[in-house]
Amino acid sequence: MDTQKIVQFINRNRLFSPEEKILVALSGGADSVALLHLLLSAGYTCEAAHCNFHLRDAESDRDEAFVRNLCNARHVPLHTVHFDTKREAEERHISIEMAARELRYAWFEEIRKKCGAGVIAVAHHQDDSVETFLLNLIRGTGINGLRGIRPKNGKVVRPLLCIGRKEIISYLESIGQAYVTDSTNLQDEYTRNKIRLNLLPMMQEINPAVKESILKTAGHLDDAAIIYNKGIEEAKQRVMTDKGIQISALLQEPSPETLLFEILHPLGFNASQTKDIFQAADGQPGKIFANAGWRVVKDREFLLIEPVCETRRPILEIREYTYTPDFIIPRNKDTACLDADKLHLPLSLRLWQQGDSFVPFGMKGRKKVSDYLTDRKFSVFQKERQWVLCAGEEIVWLIGERTDNRFKIDEKTKRVLIVSTRQ
Repeated sequence: MDTQKIVQFINRNRLFSPEEKILVALSGGADSVALLHLLLSAGYTCEAAHCNFHLRDAESDRDEAFVRNLCNARHVPLHTVHFDTKREAEERHISIEMAARELRYAWFEEIRKKCGAGVIAVAHHQDDSVETFLLNLIRGTGINGLRGIRPKNGKVVRPLLCIGRKEIISYLESIGQAYVTDSTNLQDEYTRNKIRLNLLPMMQEINPAVKESILKTAGHLDDAAIIYNKGIEEAKQRVMTDKGIQISALLQEPSPETLLFEILHPLGFNASQTKDIFQAADGQPGKIFANAGWRVVKDREFLLIEPVCETRRPILEIREYTYTPDFIIPRNKDTACLDADKLHLPLSLRLWQQGDSFVPFGMKGRKKVSDYLTDRKFSVFQKERQWVLCAGEEIVWLIGERTDNRFKIDEKTKRVLIVSTRQ
């Protein structure tokens, strides 16, 4: 294989310049070993980075030793790291594959900056792109998931996307370069391996050139996606507001469910969840849809989108003053001014609950907190975050909103309690 083919691909896709240092992700497998050799042969300056995930016992240590010997022989600086990948996955409640991926790329970026490399080169090739296409097709994805693997994503580049696995193996054999084989790649336990070992061979029986056909289709979809994404971005501007997705505007779009998918899919919602959310759009308010990081709530006029996080407890500052005729009463919603002698201590802070009621300042009769918040047109998210300050069993202040009229300052007041929230 002529290295010129790789160089032309690099230049055509503007992956990096000849002057830039390249940090090569080196696993020891055939593809990464070929990547390092090809870049060095083309005259690029390289350093290598290897992760030991300790997932394959002695085999993981074998890979690290091989990589170390290879870099020593080629006089390539090598950076290594060891990860307890299983523990990371358990602690974060994610798959081992996801944990390994996130650990790997975070560390690569750290090393890239430290060694002054312009980009991180990873060894994905055409077969990986075909497998990714089929994997996304099986899982269910929009048009962007069927574009194959991109040559460049931020600081991560893929110079081998112009060649396939057979070319890589042939190249290594021609130069007499050994490599290591990950035994898990020979097992069909994982979905990607099932595609590689079972599905693709069956498809090749129908069409021996099926890989080329898939790559060609991915290329057409790549062009189509440029137009598609432009339309999606314009549609997002029409339906998205500071409050969320305006339902009436969404329903006026030519393909509202597809647009909703493109808004929510980057947040981790799959096609099935998006369909359920879309069907709830014209239903009763209050329905909640959530994943690990985000949630969507059907409100009256909007689909509210919010990251999943704990409700922050407000920090209160309490000061007591003697009430005099020249005392200036604060007039802002972040401060409550109360008659200290009317309060039944101790004061307590909690989120409001169904059934809570109070006497809003300026009124005489009780009002349910739920009715007050509804009248104020609070969204579901805003209602969930509404704290109340209580004196004994009675609410004295809907924090940030309104005090209770029974505890207001009057002509008999002697001591004033000022309660304010601190950011």
